[in-house]
Amino acid sequence: MVRLEMAAMAYFTWKETGLTTDCASLDAMASRFEEAAALMRRLAAEGFWLERQADGPHINHADPAVFEAYGFVSEESPERQLTLLHPPG
Repeated sequence: MVRLEMAAMAYFTWKETGLTTDCASLDAMASRFEEAAALMRRLAAEGFWLERQADGPHINHADPAVFEAYGFVSEESPERQLTLLHPPG
């Protein structure tokens, strides 16, 4: 019997509650949406994906280094974020 375990992955929750709150015009709102769309396309091209969860959509990436390179902070529980380091040799 083979037992597969899911590897822990970094993620953050996407909650849009005010993307355009401070926009004074329709043009400003459009620019803000275009910037957000460009970021989402860039994330998708870098291997990020969207996963629907009960607490909202999570944006995931399998490689923690790529996740961290974007400056994102993982919302995983502290226990899931721990990395075991094995001594050399």
